[in-house]
Parts: sequence; C-alpha cells; structure tokens
Amino acid sequence: MVEEKTMSYKCPACGSPLTYDPSGKLTCAACGNEFEVDAVKKFSEENSGECFNWGDYKSGFESENEKLENTRVYVCKSCGAAIETDGTTAATHCPYCDNEVIINEQLTGSIKPNAVIPFSVDKKSAIEAVKNHFKGKKLLPNDFKAEHKLGKIQGVYVPFWLFDSGIDGNINFNAENIHHYSDSKYNYTETKHYLVALDGAMRFEKIPVDGSEKMDNDLMDALEPFDYSGLKGFDPAFLSGFMADRFDEDPDKSLPRASTRMQTSAADVFSGCTSEFQSASVKSSNLKLVDPSVKYVLLPVYLLNLTYKGKNYRFAVNGQTGKVVGELPISKLKSFLHFSSFFAVAAAIGGTIAYFLTR
Repeated sequence: MVEEKTMSYKCPACGSPLTYDPSGKLTCAACGNEFEVDAVKKFSEENSGECFNWGDYKSGFESENEKLENTRVYVCKSCGAAIETDGTTAATHCPYCDNEVIINEQLTGSIKPNAVIPFSVDKKSAIEAVKNHFKGKKLLPNDFKAEHKLGKIQGVYVPFWLFDSGIDGNINFNAENIHHYSDSKYNYTETKHYLVALDGAMRFEKIPVDGSEKMDNDLMDALEPFDYSGLKGFDPAFLSGFMADRFDEDPDKSLPRASTRMQTSAADVFSGCTSEFQSASVKSSNLKLVDPSVKYVLLPVYLLNLTYKGKNYRFAVNGQTGKVVGELPISKLKSFLHFSSFFAVAAAIGGTIAYFLTR
C-alpha cells in the first residue's frame, strides 16, 4: 500500500473537497465558496520542479515505465480507504467518500505535463451537445430517441503529445496538359508531359497525437481542433473533480503518426504548386523531419456511452469547444429507402435525358 503519494484540494473555509469548475474557479459543494486557482495553491502540497523532457525520457526513464504494468493501491487522505487504480491513473474519485484524489507521483518530475487545457464546457452542456448531435440525422431508427439510454458522462484529461518539427526535402510530380483541336478532316488530342521537381522547407507546430492506449485514435483525432492558445502551465488544481490518465504510449512510438500527418500536409502544399497543369501525380517524395520536439499536455474530453438494442455506442465531447464525435445506429429500412429513392431519381433523370436525345 502506497502512502503519501496522493493529494487533494480542500476548501480553506470548511475543509471539504474542492473541484475545478469549467468557469475557471475551484468550487466547494459543501459551503458554496469559490476560489481562484492561484489562491488555493498555498493550501495544497508543493508541486514545483521539472516537467517532461524528451531527452531526459530517452536517456533513462525505463524504470518508471515498468510501473505502468501493475495495479497500484493508494490511500485516500480524506477517509483512509484503499484506492486501487491501474498504472496510468493520475486523478480519480475515492469510491468510499467521493473525495477528489490526485495521484501526485504520476504528475511530478520528468513525467509532469508541460501544460493543460482546462475544461471550459460543463457536464450539462456536454450532454446537451450530444443530444443536439442526434438532431437532423435522417437515418436514425424511429425508436432511437425513446429506447436509447445515456450512460454516465465522465470528464477525462487525456494525455496528448504536441509535436513541433521542420519538414525539408523535395517532391517530383508527373504532370500533363491536354489540348483538343480539330481541322476540316480530323480531331486531334495533344498531350504534353512534364516532370515537375519541387524543393522546399516548412515548419509545423503543435501536431497532436494522443498518448493513451485505451483511447480510440480515430475518436481522438476526430475531436480536433483544440485551441492551443488556451494552454496553461500545468497545475494539478485543474484536475480536481475530473479523471486523468498519464501517458502509456511514449513519444517515440507516437512520432510516426505525427510525421505522417506533417508529411501529408507538406505534400498537399507542394501539390498546390502544380495548379498550372491539368493533372499531376506524385512520382517520388523525399521529405524528412528536421529537429522534432515534443510537449506533454493534458486535453479535456468528456466520454459518454449510449446503449441501444443491446449495443454500446461511444461518444466523445471536446471539453474546450463542445464538438461531439461518435458512431450512431442506422435504420436498415431508412437506409434502403434513402438509397432506393436516390437511384430512382437518378434513373428518372437518365431516362429523361435519353428521351430528349432520341427525339
């Protein structure tokens, strides 16, 4: 059992637990007082020191990574109960007294996040955003609204890597222009082929890749964009009242995903330089990352499960912007009727065109 490795934020007025509110303050449900984050720091445990550094991580963090494989047991400072978590949990609730618990050892030293975007959307607004997401979906089953069940919504700080890097290199395109003309006897097609060689460099900043194995990558990617002007220096007070995980996918493993995004975006920029040609395709590409760096940040996400006809559907809400992503059930009958009507209209238009062409 691990002692003295958790922390909680207590109300300076009554000693009850404080939770971070998306309005930007720490609030006490017991006495109703509100406090600025900075004003409460002097009542909390010390949390100074270094933050995540990629170089330090590479040079000797293997022993810390081994902790991620094991279940950890901590002691709640409010009621003394044992709290069992996995190796990545950084903030949770005590199941016995509902005290907000921050696991300090997951947030200090070389694994302390560099920054955080605090929640600015509250749970009520997040639920309303999910409900609004259902509106206007023509292929939803008719009984969906009556039968679906929304599970408990949970605010989670998800670990993300934000990569900065230069891109340098060259791309070669096969391009062509086609010209049609005719004379009194023949129709001609003239095709001119070109080899377009482009060379250049550009810079990318804050390319996000989630650092949690338990989070669906496609779901997290779809939550973008986050407004990174909202990044704040990390303080554990922002985590109070929410769940939080530390990373379990390191930046070296995540870098290829970021690299692919940057190289794809760079190729799109290069491709825009071939607009004078009617068509262009990539013949070869030699783009390389230059001086990549990374920051470890926590980003706000609401997770919500929905059950419909025995199947679970998972949704995520961007805790900063309110954007909703997730899979919805589709009515097979509505889908059939929708596409049948589409093809019927297309066939009718085609028949009308054929009628006029044969007259």
